[in-house]
Amino acid sequence: MSNTSKAMNGGKWITIATTISTLFQFVQVAVLARLLEPTSFGIVSISTLIIGFFQIFSNLGFSNSIIYKQESDRQVLSTLYFLNLLVGFAIFIIIQFTSPYIISFYNEPKLGRVLQFSSCYFLIVYFGQLYLFLLEKELKFKSIAIIDIIGTVTGSGVTIGLAYSGYEELSLIIGSLVMQAIKVVLQIAFGIRFFIPTLAFDLSNIKEHLRFGFFNLADGLLGFMQANSDTIFIGGMLGVKMLGYYTIAYQLAVYPTSKLNPIILQVAYPILAKMKDNVAGLKRSYLKILDFISYCNMPLLAGLFITADSVVPLIYGPGWDKTVELIYLFVFVAILSCLSHPLFTLAFTKGKPNLLFYLNFATLLVKLPLVYWLGHSWGVMGIAVAFLLATLFNLIGNFILVQHLIGDFFGSFLKDIIKPTIFCLIMVSVVYSYKQFAGNISLMNTVIEILLGGLTYAVLTLAYKLSFTEIKEYKQALL
Repeated sequence: MSNTSKAMNGGKWITIATTISTLFQFVQVAVLARLLEPTSFGIVSISTLIIGFFQIFSNLGFSNSIIYKQESDRQVLSTLYFLNLLVGFAIFIIIQFTSPYIISFYNEPKLGRVLQFSSCYFLIVYFGQLYLFLLEKELKFKSIAIIDIIGTVTGSGVTIGLAYSGYEELSLIIGSLVMQAIKVVLQIAFGIRFFIPTLAFDLSNIKEHLRFGFFNLADGLLGFMQANSDTIFIGGMLGVKMLGYYTIAYQLAVYPTSKLNPIILQVAYPILAKMKDNVAGLKRSYLKILDFISYCNMPLLAGLFITADSVVPLIYGPGWDKTVELIYLFVFVAILSCLSHPLFTLAFTKGKPNLLFYLNFATLLVKLPLVYWLGHSWGVMGIAVAFLLATLFNLIGNFILVQHLIGDFFGSFLKDIIKPTIFCLIMVSVVYSYKQFAGNISLMNTVIEILLGGLTYAVLTLAYKLSFTEIKEYKQALL
């Protein structure tokens, strides 16, 4: 099977897994929003923030270096495996000892038990993580999809069951741990044929991996700070309840695109890594990825923008109206972010993760003062505006780096993105006209709005973008 066929087949399986995962996440949040208070979501958001921060250290960029170097040496892989386990255990200890300081900063006693449970993540995940990297390197995306589906379905079921049993914010944490434990078992089961650890631990064997991971780690830290500074400020300045509203809006507007884009990038990176010296090929692939991302993401986000005032009360119930105006801003954040994502694949393919470090550093310098100033002036909406402005700055810098890596591309990109932009504007106009005609918010009208918007975009795409012949060719490639 050719690399293109493998990519198409991998994309099919990752798409299936991500669609199911996103659907279950959506249902889970919708159910929990009716069972839990905004404060509970805020508490879990802080816990997720802490886990995300320490997760940067535990990976050390090994996933990208293993794929970039096409690593298969058993001694090297064993050292990487045991190093990850040691770092994970160290992080578990650090979280246990620093919990009182985190609780004091946010002035929320309930954070104590949440952090204690959350830290167990690092005792679980790294037993299977290296096997996941190897499955990606070998393009075993069907196995990865099966692992993700089983873990997500089980974890969501446990979370909802515990929430109904009165476990409140702990239901989200315990459900996540169960999901991760199941994934680890399956990762080992599927990946054991590619690697069985040997009793070897020699840091001199992994110098190149550590060197590769240095900028990846530094970029991860800066990326974390610039991506989550808004969450940190909201929790500290405005309290966990406001953070709960912010989290729900973010999950509805940004979470789907953050799940959808990795489908393409996860499949593309191992393929592009094999053609890293072919600049013309990389440029074509980059533009195709951008084009595909635009057509997939923009209609979803435009649809959310025009239907948010209907969708939020119907899905999440009363008490979440404050999230609607946040969603309007987050839609544009998500559009700009999804156009930025392909640079990560391109930078790692060219072996230059340091460029991501510099970009995130510059973005952080812009975002922090904006978040502080606008947050103090206009509260949670001000912080959301700061997030939007920083994301725009990041995209501009992103495109400058792409130009450096593959040459002039912007003219072709603008030509490609005109169509989905026009299609989305027409779709929004059609749905807006129907909303004016219908007048009231109801389940039936919301469903009609969604169907009408989707049908409009699909018809325009078939008429001016994809022919039935091309769709048939894609279908045959996937099958």
